[in-house]
Amino acid sequence: MKTKSRVKTQVITVFLSMVSVLSFAQTAGSFKGKILDQSTKQPIVGATIQIEKTQLGANSDTTGLFAINHIPAGTYAGNISCVGFQTKHISEIVITSGKTYYTEIEVLEEIASLNEATVKAFKGENNPLTPVSAFSLSREEIFRNPGAQGDIMRALASLPGVVSSGAQYSAIAARGQGTQDNVYMVDDIPMFNLSHMEAEGFSSGFNDPNGGRFSIFAPRIIDNVQFQNGGFDAVYGRKSSSYLGLGIKEGNKETWSFAGQFDLLGGTVFADGPISKKTSVFASARYQNFGLLQRVLSMENPTSVGFGDYLVKTTTQINAKNKLSLIAMYNPETPRRGIEDVGSGYNINDDNSLGTILFDHRSTKTLVGLNLRTLIDSKSYIKNVLYFRSSTVDNTFGNFTPSLDEEGVILDPRFGRYEDDLRRIKNNQAEIGYRSIYTKRFDKLTVTAGIDAMAINLDHERNITRTDTVFTFRSTDPRPSPGQYYQILDPSLYNSTFEKTAFNGSGYVAASWKVASGFTLNPSIRYDYTGFTEQHTVSPRLSGSVLLGDKQSINFSSGIYYQDAAYSDVAGQSGGNTLKNDRTFQNIIGYKYQFSGDLKLVVEGWHKQFDDLIVQPNRVQSYLNNNGTGYAYGGDVSVIKRLSQKWYGQVSYSYMQSKRDDNNGSGEYDYTFNIPHNFSLLGSFKPNEKWIFSGKFRYSTGRPIDAYIVHENVLNDPNKIRYSQEITAVNGKRLADYVSLDIRVDYNVPMKEGMFSAFVDLANINNQFNVNAEIFLPQTGRVFNSGLGVFPTFGVRVEL
Repeated sequence: MKTKSRVKTQVITVFLSMVSVLSFAQTAGSFKGKILDQSTKQPIVGATIQIEKTQLGANSDTTGLFAINHIPAGTYAGNISCVGFQTKHISEIVITSGKTYYTEIEVLEEIASLNEATVKAFKGENNPLTPVSAFSLSREEIFRNPGAQGDIMRALASLPGVVSSGAQYSAIAARGQGTQDNVYMVDDIPMFNLSHMEAEGFSSGFNDPNGGRFSIFAPRIIDNVQFQNGGFDAVYGRKSSSYLGLGIKEGNKETWSFAGQFDLLGGTVFADGPISKKTSVFASARYQNFGLLQRVLSMENPTSVGFGDYLVKTTTQINAKNKLSLIAMYNPETPRRGIEDVGSGYNINDDNSLGTILFDHRSTKTLVGLNLRTLIDSKSYIKNVLYFRSSTVDNTFGNFTPSLDEEGVILDPRFGRYEDDLRRIKNNQAEIGYRSIYTKRFDKLTVTAGIDAMAINLDHERNITRTDTVFTFRSTDPRPSPGQYYQILDPSLYNSTFEKTAFNGSGYVAASWKVASGFTLNPSIRYDYTGFTEQHTVSPRLSGSVLLGDKQSINFSSGIYYQDAAYSDVAGQSGGNTLKNDRTFQNIIGYKYQFSGDLKLVVEGWHKQFDDLIVQPNRVQSYLNNNGTGYAYGGDVSVIKRLSQKWYGQVSYSYMQSKRDDNNGSGEYDYTFNIPHNFSLLGSFKPNEKWIFSGKFRYSTGRPIDAYIVHENVLNDPNKIRYSQEITAVNGKRLADYVSLDIRVDYNVPMKEGMFSAFVDLANINNQFNVNAEIFLPQTGRVFNSGLGVFPTFGVRVEL
């Protein structure tokens, strides 16, 4: 506790020291952009662009372009209005001396005639195509989210109906499903996952339900976020829980800017600007390593963690009708833990990892994609997307059994059993894909039709070098004799090799029909063929919205969603065992009340029915089947104040139940993310141009974990005492409730040409552990909680 207090004092002292020496003058910059119809991508003529609390404004010309010059340096909010369209609100227009702030802005067609000012639509909001469970976040809202350190996945965890695995994880689970059940799209390109150190292989060799630890996107790379917590239409598929669409920032078409951000974990540099009259570029490079943070926190028994994120995006306006984007991403990671990281005198019961497991993890994610948008006529356009994506994982796991005293303290790491190559997992995935999506608007009908085609290659290997002993097992797992309180991991039942290429194909049609003023229906249908499961599926879906006056509406959605079997599950099966895709029936009904242009209430109830779920009958065997069933239901209530110049915040409460049944005789049990109560309160205040203060409080019911009993001396050998853990009920008890308080302070000062920013971001300052798991140690028979306490980040950002 003294160490944590000392760290807080040092962080605040350094931050205030940097602030105290800064004083810069303000001059002027410009604001330019282009106004587009969101449904047709056509330029809008005559739109009015007004900067709030000033007399500055402009109108868009025949090409949709506008320009506002001689704006004093600072941060502004603005509104875009045009007859027949919803008023669009821009929360953060950052004007830098000698620079031009350039952006392309899409506006939505007016839903119905209102008796008072039209609701100010943030990107993606009030869209009749997404009437339920839809949320959007701006780049500034992500960055201001306290405790998130600019991580998009951590920022999403405060939305209603979304839960995470605690502050040490950067992954989301939506409405009773898991972290690997979400559709992820980046600039219309599907992604395998969006986090470092995620899923199979990092910690145990089996799929990790908690998801990844850190987002692959550096702060301020994401320009906009579209999130739909279920009920999405047939344009998106192959996952069944939620849809997350991320738009990468485009390069500035007018002027160059350079920025750097540096904190305790590492550094990030950015550059964006025009490289020709038609082409702009945005590039970023980030490298982070936990060495400095571990030294500052005086952490013992550290794990070596390093990762990088490198991105380049170019945008070319080929001509008036064609716009081409190229994106390339490379995301390596190399966490490692060797015997040299384990020291004598350390109590393994205080560890925050797996105690005595050693590993060498090497992984990369790669993405290259082309996105061509072509305007066909005044009411239709087509997007053609060609991409290559890959994910490589090569993990080696070892085992270290040190000599311990009765309290669990390591006596001498030189004594004990040590193996550094007991298990190996290789899981390489590569995909070449093509998407073509056509959209046309008629008088009262908008139709979208598309096809997806992809070839996927899996190269998978799972290997254990010898017969091993597993000291954690379920009561229902088969054992050779009743008195054997452990299991034998036989290489013949664990090892697998798989290399195969398969084809996936999809076709879909979605429509938005204005049946009457204030009444919209969105029917859609999707067909999928999945090569690895050799399965054809059809998914009909329907959503809609009914306006109940000027400020309120009833919204609904219903449909069928299929989810492809995880590639690692497919690759791990023995010959002839073909898995099927999971199936989910979803139903959502909601009520929305718009208090003002940037303040709304949303209440939703939802229900899901699952079948053909993939389950594992025996945890030490790779064999899986589709015998699982289940259901989930719940409700969300949220009040959201969108970002204006000064205020931003939300309060939300979610109730949820999620049950599963493996149909193996054990009966129904709580699913891993069955968290009945989840409450979040977030607020951000900007009293002036220099300071921003943000805070976030979160409470949730503790996650379910297995109930168990511990057996001692299971090897019947006094010279080799081992304990075992018998799981008597899957998820039969719960961890302690999760409570956290996060605080963030930002300080911004305009320079003569640029901007200086300093920030402090403290996660979980209430010093309670973020309890995420219980770890069993067969050497001592003890089970201890794994979690992180205070996780401070402070740093500076300079933009030129």
